Amino acid sequence: MSDEQEDPIFAGGGFGTVSGLAVKIMDLSGANGSDPVEVVRGFDTIAHANAFARRYVRDSVDRCRTRGMDASAVLEAWFAFGEDAEVAGAGDDAWKSATEIHDFAARRAADAEERNWRVLDPRRDGDDEDEEEE
Repeated sequence: MSDEQEDPIFAGGGFGTVSGLAVKIMDLSGANGSDPVEVVRGFDTIAHANAFARRYVRDSVDRCRTRGMDASAVLEAWFAFGEDAEVAGAGDDAWKSATEIHDFAARRAADAEERNWRVLDPRRDGDDEDEEEE
């Protein structure tokens, strides 16, 4: 993809553009109560926030998985020690982990990209600018 072509997931205009989008990271162990451990802001589109949340949860599920675990054991570990991600500000278009969590538990991620939420983290954009200034 050339510099002139912007990936649609990051596109600022068109379908899905919403101000005030955020992804709440929830500690399922209950250590933080019902409050999020972290709130990630800076998403320009619903697609961007949804993709970040989906990958974050996918990574959390796979980090809870150990060799030989079946899907129910993976789910049990995730609900005890994992982290969920809730998209706020997207209404009915928000991705919800409940729609895919059983599939995530049943199969390990096919490739590392399915778990790479860091590349979609909007906080990273500020880090890139800082590096360019140095």
